[in-house]
Amino acid sequence: MPTYLPHTPAEDEAMLAFLGMTSMDELFAHLPAAVRLAGGLDLPPGRSELDVLDDMSALAGRNAAATMTCFAGAGAYDHEIPPVVRALASRSEFVTAYTPYQPEVAQGVLQALFEYQTLVSRLSGLPIANASLYDGAAALVESLNLAAGAQGRSRIVLSSGVHPHWRAAARTFAAGTGHQIEESPLVEGVTQWPTAPGEGVAAVVVAYPNYLGYLEDLDAARALADASGALLIVAIDPVAAALVRSAASWGADVVIGEGQPFGTPLSFGGPYLGLFAVREDLVRRLPGRIVGETLDAAGRRAFVTTLRAREQDIRRERATSNVCTNQTLMAVTAAVQLGWLGSQGLREVAERCASGAHELFERALKIPGVAPYAPAPFVREFALRLDRPAREVLASMAEHGVLGGVAARSLVGEGDASLSPGGEDVVIVTVTERHRAPDLDAYEAALRAAVAR
Repeated sequence: MPTYLPHTPAEDEAMLAFLGMTSMDELFAHLPAAVRLAGGLDLPPGRSELDVLDDMSALAGRNAAATMTCFAGAGAYDHEIPPVVRALASRSEFVTAYTPYQPEVAQGVLQALFEYQTLVSRLSGLPIANASLYDGAAALVESLNLAAGAQGRSRIVLSSGVHPHWRAAARTFAAGTGHQIEESPLVEGVTQWPTAPGEGVAAVVVAYPNYLGYLEDLDAARALADASGALLIVAIDPVAAALVRSAASWGADVVIGEGQPFGTPLSFGGPYLGLFAVREDLVRRLPGRIVGETLDAAGRRAFVTTLRAREQDIRRERATSNVCTNQTLMAVTAAVQLGWLGSQGLREVAERCASGAHELFERALKIPGVAPYAPAPFVREFALRLDRPAREVLASMAEHGVLGGVAARSLVGEGDASLSPGGEDVVIVTVTERHRAPDLDAYEAALRAAVAR
């Protein structure tokens, strides 16, 4: 079995000996045979680059999902990526850039990250944003660490409307940090907060809108945070943020989010982009790094990493974060997309998403066997209850060339407090600006046929 080119046979043998093994086959023996490649790739040796590209294109063409109209969302969204964004973000100066520890040779990427921070700050309404995190789930984990460190407490009141994958990541990290995560269930699509939160609460966490698409009452979340002396953490949908009140105007102390909708393709689930912003007095607990503006020795405008995880490193066991990097390429891409759209352009994108979602919602309700999951308001994503299992309906719609949404049960396990008992019949549907009238027609026809089957 071949290994990486830099490894010599002697190095391979030394590694195997350290592990108590005698062969590469033994190293991978735990993998089921069904997922192991037997016999190598069926490609002749020594082919030209163009010939290999033709072969790869032919293989990609067999992927039916690539030709379907996508109404799936639930955390990863099929948005339009303007050609200008691809052209600028893929320039070699950005693609090859990494950690800008030497500002004298990294002014371009530092300025791009500075602009990214400014745009995230405007989206969130909070004054300080970092230079990005790995993804939305990582942003949630880091926000809990920040809150626990700032408050000196360990209890977290977490809405079950936060994306299930994010909540799972938070529970995983809590096993090591000792945070006590207490989930508040959804009732008719929105969070039912505890009436008496008790003592020791570090943070109240809510999604706006939640992963089912419904808008939460952030006044209630803020009141709960005030009653318990906790920080309010709000997980935003950055596209919906162009239409609704900013999280900061509701009293959010920390705003987090997933920045994938801004120029990053679906890419089979990553790499994505974690958004993170805080009020000013929390700046020294901010995870990752911040790019700041200054003047160089000649008095010219310049940029540096003004705060970064080195301060956390110095704290050692008292550190609230060990993140010391950022998603430079995705952050720059987001800055290019947001800069290209501008405030009005982003609002127009959000309006097209919202108007399309509400039109499709009304059409769907006219189909026998389809009902709203909850009466709560939504922006661009909504949940439907079907009279058949959602997985079966979605499989049938796929036969008509439509990815009809995401089965809610596929995101959560049995007993999850975000779904009513059962929940096998709930589907989450997303509309983006890419969907035109013919796409809505195709969805309606495919759903009608699938439900009636």
